[in-house]
Amino acid sequence: MNALATEAAQVDYQSLRFDYRRHPDQDAAPPARHPVVVVGAGPVGLALAIDLALRQVPVVLLDNDNTLSTGSRAICFAKRTLEVFDRLGCGDRMVDKGVSWNIGKVYFHDEQVYRFDLLPEPGHERPAFINLQQYYVEGYLAERAAQLPLIDIRWNNKVTGIAQDAEGATLTVETPEGEYRLAADYVSACDGSRSNLRQLLGQESKGRVFRDRFLIADITMDAQLPTERRFWFDPPFHPGQSVLLHKQADGMWRIDFQLGWEADPVEERKPERIVPRVRALLDSIGHAGVQFEIGWASVYTFACQRMDSFRHGRVLFAGDSAHGVSPFGARGANSGVQDADNLAWKLAAVVRGEAPDALLDSYAGEREYAADENIRNSTRATDFITPKSEVSRLFRDAVLALTRRHAFARTLVNSGRLSVPSVLRGSPLNTPDAHGDGFAGAMVPGAAAADAPVALAEGGSGWLLRELGRAHGFTALVFGDADDAAVAQSLRAIEAAALPLRTVRVPAGAASELAVRRYDARPGTVYLLRPDQHVSARWRAPSPAQIRAAFDRALARA
Repeated sequence: MNALATEAAQVDYQSLRFDYRRHPDQDAAPPARHPVVVVGAGPVGLALAIDLALRQVPVVLLDNDNTLSTGSRAICFAKRTLEVFDRLGCGDRMVDKGVSWNIGKVYFHDEQVYRFDLLPEPGHERPAFINLQQYYVEGYLAERAAQLPLIDIRWNNKVTGIAQDAEGATLTVETPEGEYRLAADYVSACDGSRSNLRQLLGQESKGRVFRDRFLIADITMDAQLPTERRFWFDPPFHPGQSVLLHKQADGMWRIDFQLGWEADPVEERKPERIVPRVRALLDSIGHAGVQFEIGWASVYTFACQRMDSFRHGRVLFAGDSAHGVSPFGARGANSGVQDADNLAWKLAAVVRGEAPDALLDSYAGEREYAADENIRNSTRATDFITPKSEVSRLFRDAVLALTRRHAFARTLVNSGRLSVPSVLRGSPLNTPDAHGDGFAGAMVPGAAAADAPVALAEGGSGWLLRELGRAHGFTALVFGDADDAAVAQSLRAIEAAALPLRTVRVPAGAASELAVRRYDARPGTVYLLRPDQHVSARWRAPSPAQIRAAFDRALARA
């Protein structure tokens, strides 16, 4: 079957099989050489390959299989990840298919004790989260990759060996027709939690393994429930444990049941064990008559851990191959896509000779910092959800009881602090604020740019991140009208810096008021944004020399 069919043919992404094709590289001697080889065609590897291709870097993408993921797997995709998908050209498909939500509710026993809104302020194009089965995300990314001639996807190509020297890496690749060797300037390992490349390099992930088990059940049913996240602590229908309920696309619901460490994984996956659990949940929420079908089920344990270093010579690790977290907080796939977002522009700059190899060290440093933040939050959530001592359980239950009447206790409830992009405050690529500039707000150097509705300088209105996403390089974001003296001075400074910058100007006026407030902007304020839309530097009135210095610093050329 042709795996590159579009949705017009109603693709069944779980049954999709991609064709293995023999490549001329398999007969090359010496081995054919490519700038970048990405290993693993999951969400992270596909996102990285697309991003590189959009930056005009040819990439070979190897996958040891010829299918997409089975079952829901990662389902919660955060606002920042959707903004990355927008830039890659497939965000609209994700949002249109997915279930958008921002409300979460927490229950203790059978009483709602807490409600939260993940997007309490207006003025964002994307929802806080969508729920979308991982096979759709992979399918849409694969179809987007197939549109880009600089991406060479090779299915049923398994990496079985690797050797490195100062110039690059040589991979041994196994195919249905035998082995061949493939050379690359750089290799990105996006091959998942059981990373073959990590093992071939003799590396390991270190951290904490949690002695607990959870059942995931994908259920199709006609229940008309609100589109929201529901989390129960110690409910009467599943006493002593926790339960999580999410709505997905196609009328499917994802239910996670905590089972405890002693549960038998094989037995718990059987329908005769799953059906009574689901029936008890539905009965408890007033849907006793609803019929349902089990689509997929899995029992999992989890760990919070990472590799010591995400870079090993010419090999850079991203996604689950580099780090892993518990599923509470939706930090796994989201942080992996943000790894790809961070790595792609740096690899492109190094491959094109625009930046030194040292820029890739900043990938490792920045994303190791982000992984530590995710692991810290995920570990805290897991400890709260699955207390391992009687004292811990007493504390948790006391906190939950207090939330009914006391707002302060709600800040202590942790059913999974949900994914937000890391603020890379300590990055060596950041330029500190100039003395006296006096900025307020969240858009500090290292932060991911915030979205907002804006008037466009050429007329009309739109969304700021959509406008920024038109560029694949650095952007100078300038606030104010061109005829304002301060704005004109800043624009002259940007021009005099003589750098490959795209200038985006946000005019004054009511249409851009929210953007001005979020960026604490005055007429003439300038933000230098990296290609991954993180703030690199900001000024009230920059000089050409300041802009050049910040640009060089952001490329590790300082």
